Amino acid sequence: MLPAPLKLLRPGDWAKNVFVLVPLVFWLAGEGRGAAPEVVNEQLWRVALTVIAFSMAGSGFYAINDALDCSEDRKHPTKRRRPVASGAVTPGFATALGIALIIGSVAVAWCVRPAVLSVIGTYIVLQVAYNAKLKRVRLVDVVTVASGFVLRAIAGALALGIAVSTWLVVVVFALTLFLGFVKRLGDLRAADLARAQGDSTDWKPRAGYDSAEDLNWLLSTTGAVTMMAYLVYALSDHARTIFGVRATGFALLAPLVFVVIHRLYLRANSGRAESPVVVVLSDRSARVASLLFAIGVLAVLFWPPAEAALAALFK
Repeated sequence: MLPAPLKLLRPGDWAKNVFVLVPLVFWLAGEGRGAAPEVVNEQLWRVALTVIAFSMAGSGFYAINDALDCSEDRKHPTKRRRPVASGAVTPGFATALGIALIIGSVAVAWCVRPAVLSVIGTYIVLQVAYNAKLKRVRLVDVVTVASGFVLRAIAGALALGIAVSTWLVVVVFALTLFLGFVKRLGDLRAADLARAQGDSTDWKPRAGYDSAEDLNWLLSTTGAVTMMAYLVYALSDHARTIFGVRATGFALLAPLVFVVIHRLYLRANSGRAESPVVVVLSDRSARVASLLFAIGVLAVLFWPPAEAALAALFK
């Protein structure tokens, strides 16, 4: 069991900053192939600092958000166990810690590149707007969260000093829209399940997501768009130009992406998807598919026999 102050920072959600690493993987497999070790080490250091900056900023806003929403969270069957809502941490402490972490994230980003500092600044402004108003506006709330993930990916590219790919923005935005609606449906189903079991909770969705049917439609749409964006990118001339025949390997991994999307959808409908990260880690099928996808991507990009096999099959 994590101490309450550490739990407040939601360290499990630091995994969301994997989006910062996506440009690094592509750089290492593309123009970074054969780069001098000192160049690679410098790039790794810049990306690592960018991940730290976003982790600090994200945790800072989690702490502040929990302080602001503690009265509402107490009405929810699972959110009421959060540190502030449960009384383990005071709202004042959470707010102070959150502000300190956000200031620290700016300092870390400044050490990377001015461009990364500007992205962190944009992210902070976006999060302030989200906490002040946007999180209570239906659809806009999820679009705002997805935009935060896109900023992570952009920051990863800028930390490396490379151009930001339009495809990267499109695929990340589509995927994180889907993940946002997974969380909304998971929250709604969890509350419905608690009421069915006799819990007297009077929690209501703050942005008006009170229809499971509507959320199912949003999930179906964004899930399909995510799969389509991924496949179109994998088969695009852009990917072929950068990775050659290795890009075809991305398309062959599409079934694993589908499995993860499907498992997230099922868990959300069962009320067990407060966090997509938790679903991937706790659901066996999602965990195995995610691991195989990661291994597959690394093999396609960095294992010569895999490239040779793809070249033989897809000329």
